[in-house]
Amino acid sequence: VRLMEEANEEADHKGWCDSELSTNEQTRKEKTEAVETLHAEIDQLEASIAKLTEDISELTKAVAELQAAMAEATTLRQGEKAANEMTIKDAGEAQTAVAQALTVLKEFYAK
Repeated sequence: VRLMEEANEEADHKGWCDSELSTNEQTRKEKTEAVETLHAEIDQLEASIAKLTEDISELTKAVAELQAAMAEATTLRQGEKAANEMTIKDAGEAQTAVAQALTVLKEFYAK
């Protein structure tokens, strides 16, 4: 009788151990799959970070080039504006001189 009880207890214990081993194996498998999925996601995100960093670098360079071009264009326009203002001033003075000359000529020929 005692041997039968020990055999039953041993069988129960073996059943419990088998059940636990199966549960642990399933859990380990699930955790391994989760880790692999997370590693794949990490790799994807690192690739995305690298691409975005490259894009940022290219865009920063493009912005710097645009700013340099804008500064050059502004300098050019300021020079042209100054030349245009001188031309307008000269034209205004010439117009005044022509008007005075016309007045003098009209007075001279009116006599």
